[in-house]
Amino acid sequence: MNALVSQITKDPAYNTVSPNDFAAMIAVDRYGTRTSAFDKIISATHDHFWDPLDPAYIDFSAPFDMENRPLLPFDLMLELQSAVGDKLNEKQKIQLVNMNTHWSLSSILHGEQGALGLSASLCHILVDPGAQEYAANQAREEARHVTAFTRYIQARWGKPAPVGPILGDLLSELVLSEEVYKKLVGMQMLVEGLAMGAFAMLHAKTYDPLLKKTTQLVMTDEAFHHKFGKIWADRTISKLSKDEHQRVEDWAFNCFQTLFFNLVSPDQKGWIYESLGLDPAWVQAAVLEASTDDVRRERMKEGTDIFRVLIKTLLNAGIITERTQWFYEQYVDMVQLKAEGDYTVGDAIAEEGIEYLKEINKNRRRPGATKAVA
Repeated sequence: MNALVSQITKDPAYNTVSPNDFAAMIAVDRYGTRTSAFDKIISATHDHFWDPLDPAYIDFSAPFDMENRPLLPFDLMLELQSAVGDKLNEKQKIQLVNMNTHWSLSSILHGEQGALGLSASLCHILVDPGAQEYAANQAREEARHVTAFTRYIQARWGKPAPVGPILGDLLSELVLSEEVYKKLVGMQMLVEGLAMGAFAMLHAKTYDPLLKKTTQLVMTDEAFHHKFGKIWADRTISKLSKDEHQRVEDWAFNCFQTLFFNLVSPDQKGWIYESLGLDPAWVQAAVLEASTDDVRRERMKEGTDIFRVLIKTLLNAGIITERTQWFYEQYVDMVQLKAEGDYTVGDAIAEEGIEYLKEINKNRRRPGATKAVA
C-alpha cells in the first residue's frame, strides 16, 4: 500500500499490497500461502445460492396494493409518532410509510453497491489467496443483492431514490480508503451489522410477503459477510497496541455516531414531506421534539433494532472500551448485551432461509451443467 498509509495488520491473512502492485499477485511463493480461516465460509456458499432473476427462488411480479396498504406498521415511523401524524389522513399516512420505505430500501440498495465496490477493492490488495477468494465470493453475492433490491424497488416504485449525502459520503470513504481496518470495521462490521438489523426488522414487520422473502434471502448471504469481520476482530483486536486500539475504537465510534444521528434524519427527506403538502422544516422540528433519548432507549430494547445490533457487534468484537462505553450505555444495557453473546435474531432468519434454499437447490441443475454419462 501507499508508504504513507499505516496499516494495522496482526495476522498474515490480512496482509496487503498496493492496488497497483499486480506483480505481487503473481509471485510464485504467494500461491502456496493460503489461510484456511475462510474456507468454511467459501464452501458454504453452495448451501445458500440463489438467483434473483429466477422466479423459482423469488417472484418479483407478486402484487401489493401500494395505494391502500402500508408496507410497514405506522408505529415504526417517527413522523407518525409526532405532531405530523395529526395533519395526515389515513391515505396520506399510508403514502408516508411507503415513501419512507422507498427511501430506506434505496439506502439499502446504495449500501449493497458500496459493499460490492469494497469487496472488489479488497480483491486488488489482499495478498493471501484464501482472503482474496473470500472477497471475490462476497463481491459476487453483493452483486445479486444489488439486482434483488433493484428488482424489488422497480416492482413497487419504478426506480430508487438518490443516496442521502451522509450515507453516500460514508460509503465513498469506506470504498476508497487505503486503510484495510477502516474497510473491515466500517463495512464488514458496521454497515453489514446495520444491514442485518434492518433486514431482521423488515422481515419481522413488513406486510409485503415479497419484501419479507427478499430480505430473508439476502440475509442468508449477509450472515456470512458479517462473520468475515468477526474473524478479523478475533485475530486482531487482542493484539493491538493501546494506540492502535484507540485508532480502531475512534473510527468505529465516529462511524456509529454518523449513522446513529443522521441515517434517518428528516432533513434528508424533504421531497417526501413536500409531496404531502408539509413544510420540511416544520416536520423536522416536530420529529426532533418527539424523538427524545427516552424514545430511542425504548426502541433499542428490541432485538431487531438496527443500532442495538451495531452496538452488540462492536461490543462482542472487543472494540468498545471505557473510553467510549459511556456513549453507548446511554441507550442500551451493556451488561445485558454482553450476556446475550454473539447470537442475534437475524441468525435464526438466515438459518431458516438457508434450509429453504437447500431444498430448492438439491433438485436443480446448475446452468450449463451436463448430465452424467452412464
